[in-house]
Amino acid sequence: MAAELRGSTVRLATEAGVFSRQRVDRGTRLLVKHLDVHAADRVLDLGCGYGVVGIVAALLAPEGRVALVDINRRAVALARQNLALNGIENAEVLHGDGFAPVHGRNFDLIALNPPMRAGLAVVHRLIEEARDHLADGGRFYLVGRTRQGVVRLSQKMSQVFGQVCEVAKGGGFRLYRARSADSESS
Repeated sequence: MAAELRGSTVRLATEAGVFSRQRVDRGTRLLVKHLDVHAADRVLDLGCGYGVVGIVAALLAPEGRVALVDINRRAVALARQNLALNGIENAEVLHGDGFAPVHGRNFDLIALNPPMRAGLAVVHRLIEEARDHLADGGRFYLVGRTRQGVVRLSQKMSQVFGQVCEVAKGGGFRLYRARSADSESS
């Protein structure tokens, strides 16, 4: 499949057993549309699936570096294939649970379309761990379906980061952003 995202045509291989295999879902589209990616950002696409967010981030940060992480081996293989399909060389795909594959690394931007089916405890852990992996002034984006409790997740983000703002909403989804505690800007 191909998708028009942020002015680029992105080619994507998908298969059964991965999230939203027939088209880029509305939540991911909302996230990608509103990501504030700088040219030299270090970006983490957490729970990358077949790699949509990471690919777009790599295109928007040509001087930066992108890490894509997923716990699903099939998703990791597809994300690697999709990096190659799109000629992306400033990104790597890592297999593992949450932040474990990038332990000790900090990022300017972390993007998460949370795995709600994994349960609230898992999603809360990812939000908490995101704080420890953001560089000074770093941005953490979380998108979710309004009917699946993303407003409650924004409250968790507020507890963890101190401040959160709703960046966009549409199609039954809301996108929130928090910044590292060391950042004074919004």
